[in-house]
Amino acid sequence: MRQMMFLGIAALVVIATSGTPSLARPRGPAVVAAPPDLYCLQGRIWGYPGNCQFATYWQCAATASGTDAYCGPNPYYLFPREHRGYY
Repeated sequence: MRQMMFLGIAALVVIATSGTPSLARPRGPAVVAAPPDLYCLQGRIWGYPGNCQFATYWQCAATASGTDAYCGPNPYYLFPREHRGYY
């Protein structure tokens, strides 16, 4: 009988605490996601700079496979504009 009562109380405790959010903060460095447009799908039908919506080279290469296209870096990140101050 004691075991049944203990199991019932333990089940209630688990059910009651399973819905509460944790107040602990994650430790370690924050993970920063890559910009979603580091690589561009380029080719005859895409032109230059092309379809720049790929975060990784492998995503772009998978899309370009089997077509007459290739992947290149996004010129927006490759050649950033220089900030010139006032004269």
